[in-house]
Amino acid sequence: MSSSIPSSIPSSKRSNDRISSTSLLNDQQAIERIFTHIDNGTTDLGDTLWREPVEHYHCQERFDAEMVMLRSRPVPFCPSAAIPDKGSYIARQSAGTPLVVVRGKDGQVRAFINACRHRGMQVASGSGCSRAFVCPYHAWIYNLDGKLKAIPGQEGFPDLDPEEHGLVEVSACEKGGMVYVMQEGTISPEMLENALDYFTPEQELFQQSELTDQMNWKLITETLLEGYHIKSLHRKTFYPYGLDNVNLVETYGANARVTFPFRRIEKLRDVAPAERKAEGMLTSVYHVFPNASVSVLSKHSNLTIMEPLSPNSTQMVTYLMTSRLAEENSISLEEAERDALFVNESGQDEDREAACLIQQTVTTKANTHLTFGYFEKAIVNFHQHLTKSLD
Repeated sequence: MSSSIPSSIPSSKRSNDRISSTSLLNDQQAIERIFTHIDNGTTDLGDTLWREPVEHYHCQERFDAEMVMLRSRPVPFCPSAAIPDKGSYIARQSAGTPLVVVRGKDGQVRAFINACRHRGMQVASGSGCSRAFVCPYHAWIYNLDGKLKAIPGQEGFPDLDPEEHGLVEVSACEKGGMVYVMQEGTISPEMLENALDYFTPEQELFQQSELTDQMNWKLITETLLEGYHIKSLHRKTFYPYGLDNVNLVETYGANARVTFPFRRIEKLRDVAPAERKAEGMLTSVYHVFPNASVSVLSKHSNLTIMEPLSPNSTQMVTYLMTSRLAEENSISLEEAERDALFVNESGQDEDREAACLIQQTVTTKANTHLTFGYFEKAIVNFHQHLTKSLD
């Protein structure tokens, strides 16, 4: 599937300073590395070229295998801040299964298949806060721990044991400000050993949105994981503020972090290295394998989950959070909202449009495969681990 890249890649873009996959650079190390790249005309590079067959973006059999994989491993569902209070819940599909995730009266997060045990009606929709789940079809009532509490006209079900008819629970775990769910099996600590503290308790959710595009989930994921396209695709949006193809790319297991510096990072040239701070000087995009992304931007953070709906349809579920350092840096909610509006309605729309246009070509005879080179190290890491997981 993979092969070595030809030596014709320009040497001016090579960097021999490899990154350890066991730890991420701190702010000072990252800034120094960025300055080295700017001065030398280099960027972080991988060492493997990857060819992904185009049928993997539209084949139903491949899609079905990916859905099985998504159900059999921990995947992000929402930030902890999306269900802050006892009784807070979110109901939506995850890997094709309707789920409801709720914070119980004991403060613990639990996940259930969103189906009444009577006739299968979904007992919750959207998000909110409730003391119990009441099926809208026949009003069967379930406690927040999933137990069946009451059946109207219970005499009509004389042999039904309430203990055996609670909501069907799936594994859920909270770590680093993120809620993970796993539909097959139980989440173990080892499964989340590479999960970082993506969000802090101080960060607040200020917007949640969902939109659906005609593209394979992998195509939109790929757009987030390289800076090779900044100048060409985002010429009037991101490029005036950022650098083209100057990135730090770090992998940790199946996950990755891609750092996009702003031009204003030059202001730190005359600051003592130990006193340099990265806030506002760069954007960090974390790929949380397989189908989620956490972006830490100047004045806000976001979690985006790419939910596959079909081989050529994806729902993007996005949670917008206040900045990690909102209070320390006096960042108001209005500033965070403006920052998010710029990102979502400019560069992100361009990424989505590109993914949709690519989807229209993968079923043609134009290409037998899509090619990812040295500049796309994080994407290669994604496909390597996806192939391994499917195997």
